[in-house]
Amino acid sequence: MNRRNFLFKIFAGGGMFPLLANNQQCNPEDGEQSYESLLEKREKVKLAMLTMQRAPWEQGVAAQAFLELGDERKMILMAKEAVLRQNEEGHLAILYNKLGNTDPAASGEAVLRAGKILDNQKIKDAAQKMANYLLNEASKTESGILYHLLDRPEIWVDSFYMAPPFLSAAGHHKEAIKQIRGFRNYLWDKKAQLFSHKWNTEKQKFTRKEFWGVGNGWAAAGMARVIKSLPQNMKTEKKELIKYTKQVLEGCLEHIREDYFFHNVIDDPSTFVETNLSQMLAYTIFRGVNQGWLEQDKYLSTAKSMREAAHTKVDKFGYVQDVCGAPYFNSPGRATEGQAFFLLMEAAYDDLQA
Repeated sequence: MNRRNFLFKIFAGGGMFPLLANNQQCNPEDGEQSYESLLEKREKVKLAMLTMQRAPWEQGVAAQAFLELGDERKMILMAKEAVLRQNEEGHLAILYNKLGNTDPAASGEAVLRAGKILDNQKIKDAAQKMANYLLNEASKTESGILYHLLDRPEIWVDSFYMAPPFLSAAGHHKEAIKQIRGFRNYLWDKKAQLFSHKWNTEKQKFTRKEFWGVGNGWAAAGMARVIKSLPQNMKTEKKELIKYTKQVLEGCLEHIREDYFFHNVIDDPSTFVETNLSQMLAYTIFRGVNQGWLEQDKYLSTAKSMREAAHTKVDKFGYVQDVCGAPYFNSPGRATEGQAFFLLMEAAYDDLQA
């Protein structure tokens, strides 16, 4: 029995102890930060995240954070709320806005997992309905690549994280690979080794060519999740995604600052310094090293330094400061995804330590 389940069974009566039980194993010898203060910091980040108003993708990435932390109770609650707000088309976690084409799928894996844990047919059906939308009804290019929004024919780098991980988790591995290849075909800059943000297929031009930091983080983290979920009989495709993920890691790390953060537009020092890309890349590296597809000697030290840098950004309320901030994501601030990726980074770090 692992430590989390052991503590959960002992302290299931209430009070503060279940909160501690919801953290996976973490390293008591974690630099200058004590084990107790690390747990307290994580709880503050969780609580701050849960108080934030959330759009569909934000609900999804928050639920994914609880899933990867092993906090099944909160993950199930987040998933049930996403199902409650599913619309007729199958979009999960909708809040009076039907513009998102791929964003609603960000809750998909949590909904899948909740359905299995609870053996709840309604939740299982909700996951299937979301998958069916992506496969058969979603807005796409002529070649079948998902648009990010419903109101314009645009491919966004954000979609790397929103759709392929869920498709692969739901067993549609070939479709997940197809979408990643398609997004990459439109957005990858071979010379810079980075992804541009938005391509309009109708106008045949970028609507935002800049190499947005968080966008490249979405791509790296999304591909890392698909790499993990691909079956053994897809070794060739897994090697392909590992290659793509290493390329974007190298492209980003070429521009890392001395403080282990990045500029909001990765190669533009005139843009503000941003926190979340460091968390997203640390998460990706911890997952890759732990699963054996990234070289520890080459990447791990940098990932640990990015993690340490991100820890300095958590304020007394548990907000991860200076991420690319909601609601407009054009200035430093705070955002659900910044909170969630702090926790995802911590989950990946714990798994690596274990």
